[in-house]
Order: sequence, then structure tokens, then C-alpha cells
Amino acid sequence: MNIESTVAYGNDISDNTLDGQSFNEDLCLINRVKANDSTAFDALVKKYRERLFSIIYNMTSNRDDAFDVTQEVFIKAYRGIKSFNGKSAFFTWLYRIAINTSITQINKTRLRRFFSLETLDEENAKKICTEHLVGMDDSSRSLFLKELQENLNIALQKLSNRHRSVVVLCEIEGLSSTQAASVLKCSEGTVRSRLHYAKEQLKSYLQNYLH
Repeated sequence: MNIESTVAYGNDISDNTLDGQSFNEDLCLINRVKANDSTAFDALVKKYRERLFSIIYNMTSNRDDAFDVTQEVFIKAYRGIKSFNGKSAFFTWLYRIAINTSITQINKTRLRRFFSLETLDEENAKKICTEHLVGMDDSSRSLFLKELQENLNIALQKLSNRHRSVVVLCEIEGLSSTQAASVLKCSEGTVRSRLHYAKEQLKSYLQNYLH
């Protein structure tokens, strides 16, 4: 199996990674992988690569790093899949590897780059500061959103890895506190506490935009 060619960033991904049917499909594929069917792992990569790339990109803020880490995560998953016992969803196990590998990459290279919010569309940006956008013409709105994103980049970069992780998982990827807790191997209370703290920090950094 050529993992590098399989991991290449694509556009196809299942939107139903959390339901029971998907859980059973994953287990079926994993059992085939354990039986040395490499095409089954290709199917898992195809299913999760885009979402995994998004998480890693939002953690590292660099496309080249994100591509490399994504490949590394799938290689680690392939090598360690026989240890997967099915007690949690495959995506939970995979995302945990992704978060930990991303943090290792950040610490190793001492990256202090801007956090990317490319996965947030204009509608999500509007939720942050709707009052500032009402009545603006298209040109002013575009300029304001660009300025806001730049400041969000700076603000999010100031968060610690653990606080950035919960923001990525809960606010950008849309995981519940239960799912994020499973990925990060901590309690739901810890996730909620970190998320609350992160939001309060972001509010203080962006106070000029939020009143």
C-alpha cells in the first residue's frame, strides 16, 4: 500500500462519521486491515483524510506541515491498528493520534505561526460580530472580516496547545464535549472548563470587535 498517494488531500469525505452505521462500517474495515487487507485501510484514509487534514492544519497553521503530519498520523494508525480494540469510535482514536502528533510537531519546530480559520465561512464569522456587519456594504464587510480574521489568528495563536485543541475540536470541527473528551483523554468537565477559559481569553483579546 502506498500511504503517501492514499493520504493526498482530497474532497471526498463522509459526513456521517459519528453514527452507528459508520461505526460498524469502520469496525468491518478495521477487521479487514487486521487480516492484512490493505485496500480496507485505503478506504479508511479516503473517509477521514480531509477532516483529519483540517484538524491538523488548524493546529499547525501550515499546509506543508499539515500534509506531512497527516501522512505521519495515518502511518502511525496503520502500524498500530492491531491495538485498536473497538471500545471507542475509530475517529476518536485517529483524532487523538492527530492532536498528539500535531502538538509534537509544534513543540519540535517551535512554530509560532498564525492560526488558520479557513474552515470558518462568512456565516460563522458573522455570528461572532453580527452587529458590526449590519448595514455594511460588500466592500466594507469584506475588509472588516479580513481584519477580524487576522486578529483572530493572533488571538488564537496566544492560546496554549491544550486550549487551542478544544477550540479546534469543539468550535471548528463541531465535536461535542463528550467526543472531544474522548479524543483528548480527559473529562467532559475539563473540556468545558478549557473551552470556557479559551473563549474568555479570546473575548479579552478581541474586545474591540465585540462591543
